[in-house]
Amino acid sequence: MPLPEYGGTLGQKRAAHLLRRATFGATKQQIDSFAGLTPAQAITQLYRQTLPDPVLPIDPKTGSEWVLSGITPANSEGGALEEFLLRWFVGQMMNSSLAYSAREKVVLFLHTHFTMRTEKVDNTRALYFQNQLFREFALDATTADTDVNFKTLTVKASVDNAMLELLDGKLNVKGSFNENYARELLELYTIGRGLEANPPATSGEEGDYGVYREADVQTAARILTGWDFDDTFGNIDPDTNLPRGKVKGGNTNASAHDNDASKPKQFSDRFTSVLFPGNVITPDPLLMPGGVPTLESALDEITKLIDLIYEQPETARNICRKIYRFFLWAPHTDAEVMASETIIDQMAALFVSPANNFKIQPVIENLLRSQHFYDAAGGVTDDAFGGLIKSPIDLVIGTLKFFNVSVPDPTQADQYYMATGEVLGQIRRQGMNFYNPYDVAGYEAYHQYPIYHRFWITTNTLSRRYDFIRTLLDPQGTLYFNVNTYDFVKANFAAVASDSEELVKALIAYLLPHHDFLVYEDPNNNPDALTASLTVKRLNYFLTRFLTDVNMDPKGYWTTTWNQGTELAELRDWLNRLFNALLQSPEYQLA
Repeated sequence: MPLPEYGGTLGQKRAAHLLRRATFGATKQQIDSFAGLTPAQAITQLYRQTLPDPVLPIDPKTGSEWVLSGITPANSEGGALEEFLLRWFVGQMMNSSLAYSAREKVVLFLHTHFTMRTEKVDNTRALYFQNQLFREFALDATTADTDVNFKTLTVKASVDNAMLELLDGKLNVKGSFNENYARELLELYTIGRGLEANPPATSGEEGDYGVYREADVQTAARILTGWDFDDTFGNIDPDTNLPRGKVKGGNTNASAHDNDASKPKQFSDRFTSVLFPGNVITPDPLLMPGGVPTLESALDEITKLIDLIYEQPETARNICRKIYRFFLWAPHTDAEVMASETIIDQMAALFVSPANNFKIQPVIENLLRSQHFYDAAGGVTDDAFGGLIKSPIDLVIGTLKFFNVSVPDPTQADQYYMATGEVLGQIRRQGMNFYNPYDVAGYEAYHQYPIYHRFWITTNTLSRRYDFIRTLLDPQGTLYFNVNTYDFVKANFAAVASDSEELVKALIAYLLPHHDFLVYEDPNNNPDALTASLTVKRLNYFLTRFLTDVNMDPKGYWTTTWNQGTELAELRDWLNRLFNALLQSPEYQLA
């Protein structure tokens, strides 16, 4: 059963919450335009639009793309092309369209799930094709094809060139099995290892993980044998029109695929199956002329393996937990984990329902329409609003988007890569080594219980977040981007700009996740202060930082100076102090 949905219009607070989570950030105008929508209308605008494919990444040295046509001696060196590709992906996230941004947020989610490391995979074409594969499956409900779903994506990822390289699938051959991908397929990408807060019961035997056994890893490895990295990128998947790996030996003789009929490919009693009696996966003889394994038979076995895995209830739960943690909240205690499992079960039921058939887009949409997603609008103690620490990507790109900062057209390659390179550099400085996490499990913030997103904040990374804000606002700053706060306020908050108290409150309403009942008076004089999202002291702190240099009647002096509009440098300096205080606050680090 789907999660119960929130009724009524969003309003400004809920609209900002939705756009912080579903996209990489929004402008004031975009938040305002969503405020009058219902969640269903908002989700339609975000996820049910016809979107263009991205402009292909361009090599500035040649002035043309290389990912489709191939690399020639005329192209830039491999390291430079890799950097261009990552900057290009950042550019996709910077797109000003909210629907485009929502799609790219799902692409990023898929990257955090099927993580990639350029330290191991240094082929930019393979990396691009995997990124495009994620994009093809990101909005899987926008097609009537029921086979376009997360389960099918898992099959495609299993024979993707980049994945074959990352986890040594290309080394997995009959008689010399390499279990790396099989192990991560079960542990990271599908079934998982159960709840950390409540590990599954085991027999106590070595190699029993509760939801599968070590023997299952070995059996899966046998099914996955015989594939190789295709450096020509000429083996095209007819479903996606994207390159995939190849089978060793040739399409009609997959000579490295394990086809030993004397050793059935049987999974342990940890699996239950209707599709495969006895948990045995058997090659299809119709796909093996003369009993010789082929590309089709090898791929068919992988498809059956994924079918078996997705029959296990824990697979849907594990995937839905990842969706929940990415888009809403990550529980940090055993009690919180167990409390959230009711929601996870509802999400999983929708994921596997016959009408949905393992598509993730309806699961994401239902979560973002749900009452649960918006519960925190009623108070400051709930976990949804401000319940996630912004990733470096969300902090950097979200800040730039709020200030209406855009990147040059991607066809202007030099300027485009200079701009997106600045963004990528800030993301790296703030602790996210994009496309090169510490290990194949991925970025710790998305999988490491019980810390999760708290990994983003250390003494070092927090200071670098603050450095980014200071440099962005500094008229003499060294970033490619620079924000003129006077021009920004005049263009976006003119109605309240002359009133310093109202301006502070208006900015807080768009920049911080909690901003209910903001008052400057003592609780004894204003009862609203007792339920305010920020204390009286905290709100006055921002006001004081704003007007700190004015000794007599600071609020009146600000009003006069703003209305005169002649002391632009002074006005910008005051506004810079205010924005620095707001954007370097602990509250702004929260989404």
